Amino acid sequence: MGWTRGALGIIACLVAEFSAPAARAQSDYPDRPIHIIVPYPAGGIVDIVARTVTEQIGRDLKQSIVVEARPGGNGNIAMAAAARSAPDGYTWLITGPAVLVNPTLYKDAGWDPLRDFTCVGLAVWNESVAVVPPSLKVKTIAELVALAKAKPGELNFGNPGVGTSIDLTAQKFFQAANIKLANVGYKGQPPALIDLITSQMHFEIVSLALALPHIKDGTVTPLAVFTDKRVHQLPDVPTIAEAGFAAATYVPWYGIYVPSATPQPVVDRINQAINKALNNPAVQKKLAVADIPGKPMALGELATLMKSDQEKLAAIVKASGMTGQ
Repeated sequence: MGWTRGALGIIACLVAEFSAPAARAQSDYPDRPIHIIVPYPAGGIVDIVARTVTEQIGRDLKQSIVVEARPGGNGNIAMAAAARSAPDGYTWLITGPAVLVNPTLYKDAGWDPLRDFTCVGLAVWNESVAVVPPSLKVKTIAELVALAKAKPGELNFGNPGVGTSIDLTAQKFFQAANIKLANVGYKGQPPALIDLITSQMHFEIVSLALALPHIKDGTVTPLAVFTDKRVHQLPDVPTIAEAGFAAATYVPWYGIYVPSATPQPVVDRINQAINKALNNPAVQKKLAVADIPGKPMALGELATLMKSDQEKLAAIVKASGMTGQ
């Protein structure tokens, strides 16, 4: 039996009635505070990035943004919680490569990055530097590689966490140089760096912002920077490519993510606010001081970056034999 004109009219009214609140909610976004989940302790590089830009983003969105550190499980706890959060634009996740690589490291991570998340912005790069203690008497990457090959397994590497951006950078270098160092695990970069300064560790890769003060005071020796070009603070330190290991070039990046089911108008609004913040001179200055260069990016560029990096990182993990604990 066909639908009568009256019945069709009632259905149309009902559809309009139920869809109107959702449409209004999207057009009024945001109408309450936004929470950003950071998977690592306060004071780390991810936390610094989050707090550097959120004040400006909040001004644009006319809402307060609360940064919540939720460490544990190598980031899995926070990332799984973000993946399960309501897809309404009020819960964001900010993190580095772990969101892309952890499902490869951990079979029960609880999410798939390309299926469960949309990257909405904040492509900032974590530039890092390879350092050794002065007591090692090594001045170049080539000398380090030669020493590691002469003493296989005798040199140690201070690893701030399996699957972290620093760990992935190091593993890519070890593969390119065909060397093996004894892996010593730490809970973050600061304690690992302290042990390097006291010559308990032989080699580390450290975020520039953390390493520069110690390079300047001579307590660590820089060998190469993991950047596309030399950094102005260390003009005499070559890039890893200039040092002869172009295949080891890898600069981890950090992004802001929301659940993939978040409505497109909300995703667009968040992306606009983030890009506006990254173009703000005050934000650019703060990121520059912390040696964390940022770049506004369109949603399509971010999606491409996510996919290509996930494939690269999965290959690093497979070649290195890394597994989650």
